[in-house]
Amino acid sequence: ADIPVIPDLEEVQEEDLAMQVAAPPSVQVNRVLTYHDLDKDLMKYAAFQTLDGEVDLKLLTKALAPENELREDDVSWDWDHLFTEVSSELVTEWDLGQSERED
Repeated sequence: ADIPVIPDLEEVQEEDLAMQVAAPPSVQVNRVLTYHDLDKDLMKYAAFQTLDGEVDLKLLTKALAPENELREDDVSWDWDHLFTEVSSELVTEWDLGQSERED
């Protein structure tokens, strides 16, 4: 009764199905819209000019700043320099407040 049995190939293949991983689905990648494209869409479609069909966003969309005004150059921060600058501004403000109280 305790005789080892060599399994058939078909039985082994059925067991291996549980260990197999399904291939990932293929998804079509759409291009990422640029700020310029988003700005065009914002002004073009009325859906972007109301929120929940109740709040009118036309005034807000007219006041939005263009991308070129919002872009800033990357500036690296040096912790010691930044700390010194902020602490000196705080001391200056504190000194001005003290002098105003004395006057």
